Amino acid sequence: MPFVLEPLTAEAFAPFGEVIAATESAHSFAINGGTTERFHDLAAVEVDGEARGGISIFRGQAREFPIAIRMLERHPKGSQAFMPLQGRPYLVVVAPNGANDVPNLSQIRLFYATAEQGVNYRSGTWHHPLLALQATSDFLVVDRIGEGHNCDEFFFSDEQVMTIEQNLLVECDGLE
Repeated sequence: MPFVLEPLTAEAFAPFGEVIAATESAHSFAINGGTTERFHDLAAVEVDGEARGGISIFRGQAREFPIAIRMLERHPKGSQAFMPLQGRPYLVVVAPNGANDVPNLSQIRLFYATAEQGVNYRSGTWHHPLLALQATSDFLVVDRIGEGHNCDEFFFSDEQVMTIEQNLLVECDGLE
């Protein structure tokens, strides 16, 4: 099944989590004596059990095309949010949970995230690890820090491997 590249919108991504962006539709208000606009509560941080939320920076190497999608992962005990820090777009691959508690690959989705958008994967959402595009890129990550297994991985069979071709990005800003 070939990928269809979708723009990352709050509506399209809703089954998997939240889009993090300072948009006109986001709830915002002035703070700090009117010198700062707070875009409030853009994503829900989920933490299970005796854990805490943590803030990290992930440095992802730029992927080279074609990009083979051979696996997905999920974090069953907490959400995981990614926000780009260097003004570069990236790709997001997600799939809903399917039969036998594995990703439903017939409903896998590919999103183009702009440099101003982050994502918050809900607890248990199947997703591909970081897909930086133009250069090695840093992402602010908010996720669960604590004891217990919190990363399930699903590896595709050879017949299930999917490929993202660079020609999918032609219509996206700055990636021709």
